[in-house]
Amino acid sequence: MTSQQTAPGTAEPDQLPGADSDTAPGEVAAIGKRGASAFVAPALGLIAVFMMFPAVWTLYLGLTNFRLTGTAARDPQFVGFDNFMQALSDPLFINSLWVTLVFVAGSGILGQMGLGFTLAWLFRHWRTRVRKVIEVLVIVSWIIPGSVVAFLWRAFLDGQEGTLNALIPGELAIEWVLRQPLLAIIVFNIWRGTAFAMLLFDAALTSIPPSHLETARVAGASALQTLRDIVIPSVRGYFITTLLLVSMWTFNLFTPFLLTGGGPNFETEVMAIYVFRNAISQGQLGFGSAISAIMLVINLVIALIYLRVLRERK
Repeated sequence: MTSQQTAPGTAEPDQLPGADSDTAPGEVAAIGKRGASAFVAPALGLIAVFMMFPAVWTLYLGLTNFRLTGTAARDPQFVGFDNFMQALSDPLFINSLWVTLVFVAGSGILGQMGLGFTLAWLFRHWRTRVRKVIEVLVIVSWIIPGSVVAFLWRAFLDGQEGTLNALIPGELAIEWVLRQPLLAIIVFNIWRGTAFAMLLFDAALTSIPPSHLETARVAGASALQTLRDIVIPSVRGYFITTLLLVSMWTFNLFTPFLLTGGGPNFETEVMAIYVFRNAISQGQLGFGSAISAIMLVINLVIALIYLRVLRERK
């Protein structure tokens, strides 16, 4: 009689964890793939319904002269790339693109990113009630509906009975929204969205091993050197990801309409407002869809640039 010796601590093939004597390894793998597909299918369905289909439909409408009223609403005609050429040659489109880029750079990149990182860095060691109060105030500014925030800022910047004029010494009646409209929506959006960047940067700073910061402190590195040589390289991936999200959200933001309506004289007409004015106010859905498609391409270019930079940094 012969018997096979099994090494101590080694299980028999049919006794391996997760193995079933009646199921072949290939069947186990197949079940895993089907289960994974079943979990992913609902998410893919939602993406297809709420993202892919609207994008394709927008591209189609951009190639037609579809309108909200008139014969073009009942029987739209295919016009090719006429809407796209009309948009690219429209001075108001160029103006809205420039205003949007300034708005993104001022309120998103410099404002929300800079202030969010500064707050996260300053509060990283605070474990007091003051920090909790400040965090609550910052988060509340983020979760308040945009319409409410816009109403509060209109009251704050009002030229006759506004809070800002009341805080400045002297008898002032400055219409801030009319005098500095672009600056007004930039500051408004900084106040509105800094909390998101601060929360992400706070999580990023928490991920840095404390031993790295302690080593820099023992070596006599200044705060600026610690930021430059340890903190920023450690959170570079978080930084670029946050930059991508903040830039794209700010680029597509419609909230400034609630504060200025795109005026005065189109000085605050970001691209989202430009689309609304042409597609909804003037009823040119085909032309508005073409502008939306151009915005989609710009967003895609921004995302690809950020992802390329992130890949190179890695």
